[in-house]
Amino acid sequence: MSRRAFAGAALSGAAALAATAVLPARRAAASPAPPTPLPPLDGTALRAAIHDLEHPPSTAAQLRVGGAAGHWRDTSGVADVRTQRPVTVHDKVRIGSITKVFVATVVLQLVADGRVALDAPVRRVLPGLLPARFAPVTVAHLLNHTSGLPDHVGIPEPVTAQDVLRHRFDHWTPQEWVATATHGPLKFAPGARQEYRGINYVLAALIIDKVTGRPYGEAVAARILRPLGLAHTVVPGNDPRIHGRHVHGYLSMADGGLEDITAYDQSSARGEGDMISTTGDLDRLLAALFSGELLPPELLRLMFTLPPDDVRMLDGSPARYSTGLQQATVNGVTLWGKTGETYGYKNAAFSTRDQRRRFVLAYHPTTVRNGAESQMIARVADLLTRT
Repeated sequence: MSRRAFAGAALSGAAALAATAVLPARRAAASPAPPTPLPPLDGTALRAAIHDLEHPPSTAAQLRVGGAAGHWRDTSGVADVRTQRPVTVHDKVRIGSITKVFVATVVLQLVADGRVALDAPVRRVLPGLLPARFAPVTVAHLLNHTSGLPDHVGIPEPVTAQDVLRHRFDHWTPQEWVATATHGPLKFAPGARQEYRGINYVLAALIIDKVTGRPYGEAVAARILRPLGLAHTVVPGNDPRIHGRHVHGYLSMADGGLEDITAYDQSSARGEGDMISTTGDLDRLLAALFSGELLPPELLRLMFTLPPDDVRMLDGSPARYSTGLQQATVNGVTLWGKTGETYGYKNAAFSTRDQRRRFVLAYHPTTVRNGAESQMIARVADLLTRT
């Protein structure tokens, strides 16, 4: 998985994915521009986009489009290749890094409650996890991927499907996982650059644990899932299975067969990529979050605020991540949301800021990250934004 290093460049085939990070009290989001024209929904084209399960090779897809500019939904493929059960719009999937939206929202709620501060050093909130030699990394640096934490050392880096199967039930405590990313110096001064890193949200989830006195999943359930009625969204904890009706994930093996990879220990992704949900629940989350149901305006604004121009990705490109979200501009239409993936599962949940157009796409590539997995997101994003 290039463990936790996936940068979510899923929309780049339709237009450059321009997702961005934010530091509190930095450059505010620009004043709202006039709404960008949106195309009418073309059901025939959208159906063709998700029924093409060859590009990339996939077993199934679900697409839900919402917002004031129109609603549409459809599915393709099968939830289980053994039984050939067709996918339904209610089937659960692993949502990968969309987990980060839930975690960032809960941390910001705790900020609103005065229980933690964005400028609080992580060492003060979580003593003993980050070395004293590190410059202070704050809660805000975690949420917008500007921490500068070192690369992981001593973890599996699966290359083939066989490698993935070999390590699928490896188990890590979050403290053990954090320890693999504390060798060597910081890669850059906190706040100076941006690098998308899952480890930031493993630490953010530990902050929720510490501040609330209970596992982060319980805080997510109490603060988001139950209030919004997201009955099909789960923080699985140490359970490697998906319960209830769900789509199986598969990997293509060297002999051409498919291996069911649904059951998978997500402990190394705790807080940054371990949650399970449905397209309907994710659409509801976006609608509630963007409408201000979950955060006060001054904190919600951080999720739609870009960093200073001098905060660049390591390759010199503009920063691409905000506090919990990505910003993507496709055919001149600015979308905010998040991509996510884990083996056998790939997702995108995005909306225009005014919610005229939202979409949640979940599909199931069978390859081990060969660079082509984002083709379906690119097709869908293009159709939903090109006038």
